[in-house]
Amino acid sequence: MATKKWMVASDLHGSILYANKMIEAYKKEEADKLILLGDLLYHGPRNDLPVEYKPKEVIKVLNDNKEDILCVRGNCDAEVDQMVLEFPIVADYALLESEGIDIFATHGHVYNENKLPKMAKKFILLHGHTHVPKCVENENYIYMNPGSMTIPKEGSHHGYMLIEGNKFTWKDFDGNIINEYTYKG
Repeated sequence: MATKKWMVASDLHGSILYANKMIEAYKKEEADKLILLGDLLYHGPRNDLPVEYKPKEVIKVLNDNKEDILCVRGNCDAEVDQMVLEFPIVADYALLESEGIDIFATHGHVYNENKLPKMAKKFILLHGHTHVPKCVENENYIYMNPGSMTIPKEGSHHGYMLIEGNKFTWKDFDGNIINEYTYKG
């Protein structure tokens, strides 16, 4: 059986520019699934308006790709967003498995390094929310963050992450590899 390839992205915040870049990268990467870690349509009270802030246009781009999307709810996502999006967005987390690796995917405002989910064995805690890409090994888990597509912080890049088997790759929208990590168990 072939290894699945997933693209992970977070914190779109209603930017049509980055929604289009995300879909372009997804197609170029030939990924099997697009995993979105929340904050899809709105920028929230702590963020400036993102470049080309057009939530209505983002809705169409996302709905046009609904068959490929797996999404969790971000702190800027609301029930009213679910009324216009044609794929589920209201779960606080999703449990994923890649090559025997347990991945707890969430936005980061409910579960994070300060409030860990209860997992039975070593796992990957995958979340956005901070807008800063990370890969930090801890004793019982590894924390990973793809960063923000639209509003990167702490001098980080606009980008996404790929999961292919036990290999994790962070890229910018020009296709440059920013970081790589191989899970060894």
